[in-house]
Amino acid sequence: MPETTVGDVTAGAVTPADAPVGLAADYFQSYSVVGLLAVVGVLFVAVAFGAGRLLRPVVPTPEKLLTYECGVDPVGEGWAHTQVRYYVYAFLYVVFAVDSIFLFPWATVFADPGYGATTLVEMFIFLGFLAVGLLYAYRKGVLSWT
Repeated sequence: MPETTVGDVTAGAVTPADAPVGLAADYFQSYSVVGLLAVVGVLFVAVAFGAGRLLRPVVPTPEKLLTYECGVDPVGEGWAHTQVRYYVYAFLYVVFAVDSIFLFPWATVFADPGYGATTLVEMFIFLGFLAVGLLYAYRKGVLSWT
């Protein structure tokens, strides 16, 4: 099979003038597939919700309009106070869960040649920020359970 050069104009050969047009068409074709899939997904959800709305029986009764929670009849007002410290504990958990998520990829890159010192310094900076946040939470008294 003969090799094609830049000047060849044979079937299947791509000249430099044609290359950007062909690449752009391939590039936008891949995005058009993603766009089409997104439109089909949105239409599928819209049709499902529309069919549910059209096909379900609508018979409102006072019992159906009551607030329902685990089979218990609602008693009292609907407002309940929640301690802020529960949210703080959840936030601290998320911070340290994210910390552990970053530690695993760091450990794999640390073993690669040429990345050792740089990744070690970066990780100590990252852990320093987390330690400062934990120290701040401790000083504010967030971590004391009362």
